Amino acid sequence: GYCVYAFNYGMTWLSLGRIGGLGDIPTSARVLSSFVDKVRTSTGASKVDLVGHSQGGMMPNYYLKFLGGGPKVNALVGLAPSSHGTDVNGLLKLANMAAGAFPGLADAIYGALNDNAQGLADQKFDSPFMAQMNSVPDTVPGVKYTVIATKFDTIVTPYQTQFLSGAGVKNITIQNKCIL
Repeated sequence: GYCVYAFNYGMTWLSLGRIGGLGDIPTSARVLSSFVDKVRTSTGASKVDLVGHSQGGMMPNYYLKFLGGGPKVNALVGLAPSSHGTDVNGLLKLANMAAGAFPGLADAIYGALNDNAQGLADQKFDSPFMAQMNSVPDTVPGVKYTVIATKFDTIVTPYQTQFLSGAGVKNITIQNKCIL
């Protein structure tokens, strides 16, 4: 009984017209803001429910926290969202250690990432974007949050960083519900 709407965001030249989420997350959240307004106008709904995976489960929280989206959203469901960033199974921590030994190489890699895939760089656990996200509470009053994560995630790691704290939050670890 629900109407479902989807949109593309975060396209850059590197996207090749197919891969979203590469553009910076604040810009992507502004695209979401416009899309939510369009859906609300076309449907007459006062609020929407948002469902997203990985960056798409975290980026809407930027919209809620910093762009005033709270009054327009009933619920946010994040499927393996990068809520507090990721260390990509320890690879980013290893890269930070290697940067001390090979500073020029690290600068080149991080520079290329920042210039061409800011949305990926934003999700780095120690990025300025994540510092901003973590500088305020995880939730916005009045919005219901559900986070669904797996202990076996190898990209958004450690998997517990996906979970949110605050009123109206339901954090679910799949393995606690569906034992394998």
